[in-house]
Amino acid sequence: MDQSNNNGYLNPAYVGSPNASTISIPGAYKSNGNGATNSEIATAKELANSRKASAARAGAEEQEKQGEAAGAEAGAGEEDAEQGVKRDGWNNDIEFLMSCIALSVGLGNVWRFPFIALENGGGAFLIPYLIVLILVGKPVYYLEMLLGQFSSRGSVKVYDCVPIMRGIGYGQVLATGIVTTYYATLMAITLRYFVESFYPTLPWSYCREEWGPNCLDSAPQPVSDVIGTATTVRTTSAEYYFTHIVLREKASIDDGIGYPSWVLAVGLAVSWTIIAAIMFKGVKSSGKASYFLALFPYVIMIILLVRALTLPGASDGVLYFLKPQWHKLLEPQVWYAAVTQVFFSLAICFGNIVMYSSYNRFGHNIYRDANIVTTLDTFTSLLSGIIIFGILGNLAYENNTSDISSVVNGGPGLAFISYPDAIAKFKVVPQVFSVLFFLMLFVLGIGSNVGMVSVLTTVLKDQFVKIKQWHIVIFITIIGYSLGLLYITPGGQFVLNLLDFFGATFVALVLAIFELLAIGWVYGVKRVCRDVEFMLGRKTSIYYRLCWGFITPLVMFVILVYMLVLYEPLKYKDYTYQSGVYVFGWCLSAFGVGQLLFWAIPAVRSQPAELSLCRRILKAFEPTSSWGPADPATHKRYRLYMEQANDSTMFQRTGIWHKIYDNVFG
Repeated sequence: MDQSNNNGYLNPAYVGSPNASTISIPGAYKSNGNGATNSEIATAKELANSRKASAARAGAEEQEKQGEAAGAEAGAGEEDAEQGVKRDGWNNDIEFLMSCIALSVGLGNVWRFPFIALENGGGAFLIPYLIVLILVGKPVYYLEMLLGQFSSRGSVKVYDCVPIMRGIGYGQVLATGIVTTYYATLMAITLRYFVESFYPTLPWSYCREEWGPNCLDSAPQPVSDVIGTATTVRTTSAEYYFTHIVLREKASIDDGIGYPSWVLAVGLAVSWTIIAAIMFKGVKSSGKASYFLALFPYVIMIILLVRALTLPGASDGVLYFLKPQWHKLLEPQVWYAAVTQVFFSLAICFGNIVMYSSYNRFGHNIYRDANIVTTLDTFTSLLSGIIIFGILGNLAYENNTSDISSVVNGGPGLAFISYPDAIAKFKVVPQVFSVLFFLMLFVLGIGSNVGMVSVLTTVLKDQFVKIKQWHIVIFITIIGYSLGLLYITPGGQFVLNLLDFFGATFVALVLAIFELLAIGWVYGVKRVCRDVEFMLGRKTSIYYRLCWGFITPLVMFVILVYMLVLYEPLKYKDYTYQSGVYVFGWCLSAFGVGQLLFWAIPAVRSQPAELSLCRRILKAFEPTSSWGPADPATHKRYRLYMEQANDSTMFQRTGIWHKIYDNVFG
């Protein structure tokens, strides 16, 4: 077997290995096309005969070094490793890539990005967006892929590398669970619009009598009518339809949130049924569905792109979208918008990426996949912007105006107000556009939702190994559907707005900073780079080292401070919540962030009892003995590899500045 990797240098994992035939080099993990790896074929008999002996020797070595307490911990580590061997995996490598695309490319790309760009400088927004993508998006995405694949652990157990920080994983699971419950309700609304797109007349294109004289049909209007009412502020029928018929929205929730809509309840049941069917067998079934969930939306996007660019006035809309407003670059709000767009569009720091990559085979080329997904995510956002503003350019052309911004409104209801309004204005078969658009939204949403539900199922499956996958899926489906009914009441959007900020956005942002500090400075950038070299045979570039160590945590911290400095009491439209609601919101945020403390206490208490409290706390910052590759043979080589690496650094200087330098550049 070739003992060097693709870069031509000797893999450190081979040096001093007691068994060269089972060496951990990238080529040893390449699939032969039948699901088995070259290493498995070459060494299957040997591994089968030596696995128990290797595990016993590892336990013996641990007892010699750490005594009986540490020996017991090593035994637990071996049990975890055996569980890792039984862990499910993707049917093939491409399923992982397709699943990541389906997860990261979602509603945020299609309807949020174009309008965030419009509000923050048009083409000039692309500059901070791309800068933030390079400094935050790509490094964090790659880092989370590395952690998941290297350890074969989900978003909670991955913190075995820093046990005292395990609360980060639980807090992220809480944030993901909240997003999952309301995300499914968006799919229910999308499904309703999709079904109603088949009506001979789009139901949101015309006004009802009870809406009064201030309602303006979303359907094309005679020029004389538009001119005659130009001085009157009127609301489109698409907005009335969404708020009065679909949501049945109340002016306030002071007297309660009301009862769920039975139509949306049916749509919510359909959405959860589809999610459950895809998740029924875990990644084995969701991986197969990922091809459709990832690729089909692009088919529709291409159809919409061709049609949008052939409309009269489309070029004016596209130029408006891409035209820079350079003075916007000096506004902090633009950079804040860029960070939040990248953060939530790629779904980083929610546990999704760690979870998906944990099902990879050891040695899979995630460096390539991380670059593909982050690049494709940006490309999709730009593509969506061109499609949307091509359509808006046509609407401006038909209304005899050059002001593109006058034909669309921003806000949280963009997908269900502005787009339906724009679609209704097409003079020729608007139903075709409507069917394609809402089908695309539904597929994109399901792909993202499957990823979020997978985080929850993985955490439960890792914790309760003997429970069957489909039992967990049904349990989450029932809970998710029950909680989702809250959001389809007349006051549901008030609840959604509240939980989205206090339970998801704020919690995820704070925990993201702790995640970067835990991995970059407690576990250490230096050790991450060693793990990468052991797993992939690839040296980590200075770009990733600087981002993981300094740039990305600093950017995230500045964004958090900026958000807190400019914080104003949360509102939904013009409604201000009661003071008790804000108390509940901050308590929810405190509960999410407080998971750090909740789980730090048992991490300290689980350390050897004979140690002092200070020593137990310090030891809780060290990786558990089971941390590393899940396969016992690979784990044994990893321990040997780390011992050799530690021996080579015994006589280095110990000054604080040298430690900082060595952590990032060592």
